[in-house]
Amino acid sequence: MKTGVSKVYKDRPDYADFDSPEKFEAIKSIIAKHLYQHPNAICSYSGGADSDIMIDLIERTRKTFGFPPIKYVFFNTGLEMKATKDHVKATAEKYAVEIEEVRPKIGIVQASRTYGIPFVSKIMSGGLSDWQKKGVPLSIAKEYDEAEDKAEKRRELKERYPKCESLINFLCCCNSKGEARPNIQLVINSSRYMRDFISEYPPDFKISAKCCDYCKKQIAHKVQKDYDMIITGERRDEGGMRSVPRKDNTSLCFTETASGQYRLRPLYYVSDKDKEWYKNYYGIKYSDAYEVYGLTRTGCCGCPISCKAVDDLEKIRPYEPNVVKAAWNIFGKSYEYRKQYNEYKKKRMEDEKAENTWLRQEE
Repeated sequence: MKTGVSKVYKDRPDYADFDSPEKFEAIKSIIAKHLYQHPNAICSYSGGADSDIMIDLIERTRKTFGFPPIKYVFFNTGLEMKATKDHVKATAEKYAVEIEEVRPKIGIVQASRTYGIPFVSKIMSGGLSDWQKKGVPLSIAKEYDEAEDKAEKRRELKERYPKCESLINFLCCCNSKGEARPNIQLVINSSRYMRDFISEYPPDFKISAKCCDYCKKQIAHKVQKDYDMIITGERRDEGGMRSVPRKDNTSLCFTETASGQYRLRPLYYVSDKDKEWYKNYYGIKYSDAYEVYGLTRTGCCGCPISCKAVDDLEKIRPYEPNVVKAAWNIFGKSYEYRKQYNEYKKKRMEDEKAENTWLRQEE
């Protein structure tokens, strides 16, 4: 068993390291156990590949044990591919279940215009959004870096900028004790040179990941509140926010929330290799977004959090040009800013490499 701070490793179950056939049999047993204990369950179905594996597992298990139907729901953000919406309908017919489509009150266009658009990641978007709103100067990072007593400098920054704890940590790449944390996802330089980049080329648009909150999370909480158990398809292999341990232990397969509900993530320890085995063994057909367009993941079309967003839009364009046009209208500034950042990062890395080569020659 691996050691470390994260419960992802400390509480890692044995089945997480089984071969694919045995792993999925163990997962079916887990699903059966929790459906028996909590039959009043709701499952989020996205129309993506993970959801396809998950619904097949659930329905096979449910029918084997004779459990009553569970509630399936598809959250339509307002920027979904036709391929996804068609696949949701086809899946409902395949398993003879109802998958209710739910739309948010605040759509993706309104949310993006009001709060801002994502850039690089949800963590980066949240940090940069705070920076834009609270006006804490980037120069505090230089103060922190140059301070001999970093703990004292961190305390002084807290007093100077009250109610900015997480933002100070984000910009200075440290924790609240003043200890440097340059290599974690929660700080600005988790994306290399990002602090320097936004200093030299400040964004001319509002950055935020609130569109996801308003178009998916809030409506999901409203729909799910009357159910005892919520089933979702997160996998640790996806990385990003889904692999960052949180206070409610959402890194684990089955947890109880503060509200008394239970969350089941049957795929949490399923790898990409496991998914491929299951797809081939049971003949699962993914949506045309995968099988025809050639995408490797789906979701809100063109979401800038994906580093492949622009490339994926070009794959979609021959089949659904209107949704591609809509994505560019909503997220275009983020795509362009990311391209500028990528070019900046490449140039900095090349310059550093050249300088290091010169220094070695001088030695």
